[in-house]
Amino acid sequence: FYFDATEALPDNPLPIDQVTPVGCRYDSQIVVFGSEMQEKIMALNYFLVGSGAIGCEMLKNWALMGLAAGDAGHVHITDMDSIEKSNLSRQFLFRPSDIGKMKAKAATAKAQEMNPAMKITVYEARVGSETESLFNDDFFEALDGVTNALDNIEARLYMDSRCLFYQKPLLESGTLGTKGNTQMVVPHLTENYGATRDPPEKSIPVCTLKNFPNQIEHTLQWARDMFEGIFKQTMEDTNSYLSSADFAETLKQQQSTKLDTLKNVKKTLVDDRAISFDECIAWTRLNFEVDYNNKIRQLLHNFPEDQVTSTGQPFWSGSKRAPVPLVFDASDPLHLAYIKAGANLRASNYGIKGTWDDAYFLAFLPNVVVPDFTPKDGVKIKTPEEEAKEKAEKEKNGGGGGGGGGGDEELMDVDAQCEEILSQLPTPASLAGFQLSPVDFDKDIDEHMEFVTAASNLRARNYKIPEADMHRSRLIAGKIIPAIATTTALVTGLVCLELYKIVQAKPVEAYKNGFVNLAIPVFAFSEPQPPATTLAKITKDGAPFEWKWSAWDRLDVKLGDITLKQLIDHMQGASSRREVSDRAAKT
Repeated sequence: FYFDATEALPDNPLPIDQVTPVGCRYDSQIVVFGSEMQEKIMALNYFLVGSGAIGCEMLKNWALMGLAAGDAGHVHITDMDSIEKSNLSRQFLFRPSDIGKMKAKAATAKAQEMNPAMKITVYEARVGSETESLFNDDFFEALDGVTNALDNIEARLYMDSRCLFYQKPLLESGTLGTKGNTQMVVPHLTENYGATRDPPEKSIPVCTLKNFPNQIEHTLQWARDMFEGIFKQTMEDTNSYLSSADFAETLKQQQSTKLDTLKNVKKTLVDDRAISFDECIAWTRLNFEVDYNNKIRQLLHNFPEDQVTSTGQPFWSGSKRAPVPLVFDASDPLHLAYIKAGANLRASNYGIKGTWDDAYFLAFLPNVVVPDFTPKDGVKIKTPEEEAKEKAEKEKNGGGGGGGGGGDEELMDVDAQCEEILSQLPTPASLAGFQLSPVDFDKDIDEHMEFVTAASNLRARNYKIPEADMHRSRLIAGKIIPAIATTTALVTGLVCLELYKIVQAKPVEAYKNGFVNLAIPVFAFSEPQPPATTLAKITKDGAPFEWKWSAWDRLDVKLGDITLKQLIDHMQGASSRREVSDRAAKT
């Protein structure tokens, strides 16, 4: 393997006095790039967004390079996350004693141990429109550049838009297991990060999640959706009913979901309202029966195991697995784990104290009366082949009511059903002061993962899919591919090589975007794409002129705090001095 970065070297040989060691910690850098460039590095003002795996490694590299170690230099770092035990294996600035501390503070302390001369300001705020009063015009104007160490596309795109607006270089990188990439964004020389997008991830078809799962990923997504629906969304909708005077008006804007929303609110406040922990246990036990027995029996009633398609092929073939109803058994550890986790989450919604004591559950569960269930005829269940057609027809007809009951209820239109449910709800005034506590799913909270893992594995057991333990479920549910320290070190090293080029204001052909995969291994580098331009035909000095402008171009009006009329007068004056065609003005 051979790799060099000769394009990062100074374009011309440096005078001997520039590359002579001076007896400082940066001598190795000085003999390569010169003392003047070392001073420039030490005077840089950079914004590091994120202090996770890439952020820690980047901060360590900067400490060794001497970035922001001069009088004029400064590093701003922000991260709103705290350190967890799982971070220690891949974020080497953290130690066991740092667990629970904020990442940005702990990483800064370690970096300043390496280089006490570094000047760092720590923030604990996410980057976004809500923090533009903190990261404002003055903040960005004072920066020399931005380095992303982020783990989500939304924040990356936001920082890209800020760098585009303020004309700042952006050093972008990311890792995914053994894979890594780097992208250099240099004002006017390269395209910006948001100029090209990866295609969106393919979602799992709804009918696959609801009735025809065949992978543990399907059952985990189903369990995640269940958690979100019953422990968070329903509780938030109920709180909205209790506190919002225009709740009914808001519902009118949600024609396709308002009936389901109201049904869930009624269950939460009337039908299934929990007063004691025992009622939370009973509610979870009945949910078990519905999800893992009744619905499976209904599915098999619609599509018996021996059913064949119109072509004579077995219906339950290929990716479709014929399910098996589960019979509740409190002595089964998985069954009991589901009941314990579900009951405690339900109790937290209502502010009821719970317990995880097996003996308490085993003593109470036999007292729960489970209604008999008989599969019904006429229940519509979509197959994968029907889903696209059904969806198109639903959109053509303006959507449905989000579900309905049977018998006379089906004859009522959605609005009438909603009015009937609203009349059955207790008034917000009668429940003054009563609020529920929605639960936001967090993969790092074991109590949350207890439920999701149990719910997923029970469904996997229905469909004879290999089950997954909590550790693997956590990775899949959180869409986590473990970070590898080697990949992180490689990617940040490549980024720092590009930083040398930015300090020297190298031409675009000197920059390199990197794409690596240590597992194959593959190391590929390409020159960044120039920004896309739009051609505007204007008149300049009385002659036709073709002006090519890109996303980096803008008109700067430096007149201070002026009124709109003053701006219009200024632009009209400029227009009179340089005639611009109507076409260019429209462009």
